Amino acid sequence: MITAREAAKYLLTLDNSGDGDFMSNLKLQKLLYYAQGVHLALHGTPLFPDPIEAWDHGPVCPEVYRAYKQFGGNALPPPPGFKPMSLPQRARNVLNEVHRVFGQFAAWRLREMTHSEPPWKATFREGKRNVRIPTSVLKSYFDTVVTRG
Repeated sequence: MITAREAAKYLLTLDNSGDGDFMSNLKLQKLLYYAQGVHLALHGTPLFPDPIEAWDHGPVCPEVYRAYKQFGGNALPPPPGFKPMSLPQRARNVLNEVHRVFGQFAAWRLREMTHSEPPWKATFREGKRNVRIPTSVLKSYFDTVVTRG
């Protein structure tokens, strides 16, 4: 198992800002949510042990958010000295696929997508912010939407 920060760094190495969009903290948070859900559906275990919480703008991994919050809504820099090949192949495969499928969307589009999905909707309640989304809820939902091939 890897950490959410390692997953985030890996996703930042995949960022292709040439498509007119960039990897902001908001976008990174949504990709981590999708990576966790896809890994749970495909392998039955979490990609990383760090919690994902339901915040105003959708699912957030608090530790990763804090690591990059100083950048605000700007593009996140590539991680210095990070070695992508140090991650297990299975983790890289999931992260590559999530980036391929969901990385094409802008941060605010990903926000809207996650707001319409059961894990965030079932967990986020007005007046009860920053509540952990249970792994079981993520797995139940992603089991219904991830195609195994």
